[in-house]
Amino acid sequence: MSWPEFSKRNHRLLGRTVAAVVAGLLGISTSGCGFHPLYATTEYGGANVSEAMKAVQIATIPSRTGQRLRNELIFGTTGGGEPSAPIYRLDVALRESVRNALVTQQGLATSQILELDAEFRLVRIKDNEVVFKAYSSTQAAYNLTGVTGVTGSTYGDTRAVLDAENRAARTLADDVKTRVAAFLSRRA
Repeated sequence: MSWPEFSKRNHRLLGRTVAAVVAGLLGISTSGCGFHPLYATTEYGGANVSEAMKAVQIATIPSRTGQRLRNELIFGTTGGGEPSAPIYRLDVALRESVRNALVTQQGLATSQILELDAEFRLVRIKDNEVVFKAYSSTQAAYNLTGVTGVTGSTYGDTRAVLDAENRAARTLADDVKTRVAAFLSRRA
């Protein structure tokens, strides 16, 4: 095979490859694959997800961390207010546990991990039917300074625990809100 024949053959092969890639990209972009932005308005389905989330009433969650989680969820769904005409109610069962991460030779914990486990369900208010049910968990680590007795601070330890509860509640609320929004986006 001479050089001009080899070059022509490669040129045709390259042209076919480029044409196939372009055709594939055009096919993908117009195929209606089902992916769309979560909070985008829909042309055919009615309300967008932000409006659907504003119709979710967040039920009371016991404990300080539960109240913090509820506040984060309310702020994330309605911007801080209660829904005017709720369609759904979000019930959350929250479990908190603490485990030691670092322990001194004397057996005193110097670091702990707070774990929050939430089982949540979205209930349609008009017929009290559970339409979505899921589980989520998160962890937040914190250090304790008051265990040594020399430079430790009870206030510092209390503040570390509260900060860990706040961080964990915020993370858990983001996950729950995103999962409920994803569910409602399929229904909108």
